[in-house]
Amino acid sequence: MKASKYVAYVSTYTMKDKHGIHIYDVDMKNGRFTEKGQIELTNSSYMTISHNRKYLYAITDMGVVSYRILPDGMLEMINQASINGMRGCYLSTGYRDKFLFVAGYHDGKITVLRLNDDGSVGEITDEIFHKGLGSIAERNFRPHVNCVKMTRDNEYLCAADLGMDHVNVYKLNHDTGKLKLVDVIRSEMESAPRHIKFSKDGRFLYIVHELKNYIDVYNYVNEDGNPEFEKVQNISTLNDYHAGGSAASALNLTADYKYLVSSNAGDNSVIMYRIDEETGMLEKLFCLPISGDYPKDVAVFPDNKHLVSLNHESDTMTFFNLDLEKNLIVMNGKEMKITKPNCIIFHKIG
Repeated sequence: MKASKYVAYVSTYTMKDKHGIHIYDVDMKNGRFTEKGQIELTNSSYMTISHNRKYLYAITDMGVVSYRILPDGMLEMINQASINGMRGCYLSTGYRDKFLFVAGYHDGKITVLRLNDDGSVGEITDEIFHKGLGSIAERNFRPHVNCVKMTRDNEYLCAADLGMDHVNVYKLNHDTGKLKLVDVIRSEMESAPRHIKFSKDGRFLYIVHELKNYIDVYNYVNEDGNPEFEKVQNISTLNDYHAGGSAASALNLTADYKYLVSSNAGDNSVIMYRIDEETGMLEKLFCLPISGDYPKDVAVFPDNKHLVSLNHESDTMTFFNLDLEKNLIVMNGKEMKITKPNCIIFHKIG
């Protein structure tokens, strides 16, 4: 049987290099990348692939850009659209690929844009500015929308506000593209909810908190048009003996949805959990160093046998063999140089 082929897309900030997206062929056997191409784009702080796997959307200084994914994994630009605000930090599509949602860290704004059938980005359908004051600390005194993600039933948009310490839940009108606030999931003060993921069946929500270095696990049910979230677990992203000065960053599910990985800047470590499919709860497998500075994103290869860390401050990617029986990672070669890497996506081709 022929093995599946993959490419990896890595987005970067472009202070020194004008190429905001790097495309790599993935060597699945050896757990390494070979550079295949580069896309000129300023400060591509985040990317997402449509659920039909045909299009890639990326943040840029000027708004958002859409690309057609070609059969070999290379990208062909379709169009660019303004988000009528400061550069976004995260974006995602609804499960029908009808709308694109953009999170604004700098201006505390959610932008909703219509997506056309050809993958192009259309008009803005809604703009919502988060308001209020959080705890009066250096960064946490005003709204910072850091992540926007639809529930898997495609009914509600969850928006993590790192500055206000809560996740706003909005009902999406699928005709107009308008959002209506229907619930708020409140986190601890100064915990800074950063990224959110849903389990494969959509019953469980995971929220990683940057400043308090933990993940909250919630049950989710949609009861007659009322979203209900019940917290079932709180689990650290660090080892018990960690001294402090750390910030949780990444949050990614493996391709089979059986494991969850996160990363810790300062501690410069990756943590991996096994997911209980019945309860959604997490079991910590290991928390180990990643041989780089500020792991902004980490991802497990689609075969669950390798792991890559994007080390933002050391301008590197580091690669590891992953042993899920012994709960170990072992570095499998030298680091790869890349300027200010921020986000990685694996994509199956052919």
